[in-house]
Amino acid sequence: MVVSALSAELLLAGFAGGILGAAIGGVPALSLAGFAILAGESLRVPDTTGVDSSAAIDAVGLAGTVGFGPVFGPHVAFAGGVAAAAYAGRKEMFDTGFRYHQAKQIAQPLGSRPDVLVVGGAFGVVGVLVAQLSAAGGVPVDPIMLGVVVSGFLHRIALGYPVLGYPRDGWLDMSPFERGERWERRDNAPGKLGRYVVEPWLPDHYEWGNVAVLGVGVGIGSGFLAVETGSVFLPFGIAAASLAFFALGLYSFPITHHMALPAGIAAVAVDAEPAVAVVVAGGFGLLGAVMGEAAQRVLYAHADTHLDPPAVSIVVTSLAITLLATTGVFDPGPVPYPQA
Repeated sequence: MVVSALSAELLLAGFAGGILGAAIGGVPALSLAGFAILAGESLRVPDTTGVDSSAAIDAVGLAGTVGFGPVFGPHVAFAGGVAAAAYAGRKEMFDTGFRYHQAKQIAQPLGSRPDVLVVGGAFGVVGVLVAQLSAAGGVPVDPIMLGVVVSGFLHRIALGYPVLGYPRDGWLDMSPFERGERWERRDNAPGKLGRYVVEPWLPDHYEWGNVAVLGVGVGIGSGFLAVETGSVFLPFGIAAASLAFFALGLYSFPITHHMALPAGIAAVAVDAEPAVAVVVAGGFGLLGAVMGEAAQRVLYAHADTHLDPPAVSIVVTSLAITLLATTGVFDPGPVPYPQA
């Protein structure tokens, strides 16, 4: 998934990509990457069904160069936009009527203030470095999403935010949000006055049962598409491109790319009959959904900035897929991650 060796031009491209992500917003940037992956993988879909697993499946062409590349890749433009929003929220430069702290508003374009853009560019470079070095070092996880996660932790540290936040009633407890509870002056939680005690990432989609059923459905659908087309990235591209609806203000729209990606890879890598492959994909869609929800409860809901739950989920599911490929349970050919 990382298409070239680390170089000066790659770092410059990362800086530019981070600036673009800050200017247009993290979610719109990720949606554009999704459209590039969708278009690139669509061009590779064969006229006949069936998967050749004799060689590694990887994102090439438009999908690899643009969708996962050093300008619009999630680890660059999206991560840069997220970091820039954290900086802008710290400086209180914008007000969009967002339901939470402005530092979590990653669907809003941030304009062209030089300092905001430079922060985005700097974290675009961080994303390139993390993804390239982790891939070169053989770290057995998705290098793109690892870049997003590491960037999220680093921007919290660099900008002076708490790394994990202030859980009042336990990391996994969302009930204070359901009761509409807000931080009060007597609470010892700096910068929280008047805010919700718990801020669910997706307020319309956080109940465990709802998330689980959604994950199974997305997983089965993604597995079917991957088996029929031979592309493990096509379902991810569709799901990421659909974030355009979220960026347009449809905040109840479900976010599912962390369910679609592991499901698509697992369906092709399991080396089984199509019906079995689709069932396995449903299981990985479920795993991706549950891990995303766990990540949002621990790393987002009690914190001040956006640390991407889907990226955390994909890091976990990619590790599971890699371990299954290493132990021979999955065919290693279709798995696009470093393996031992």
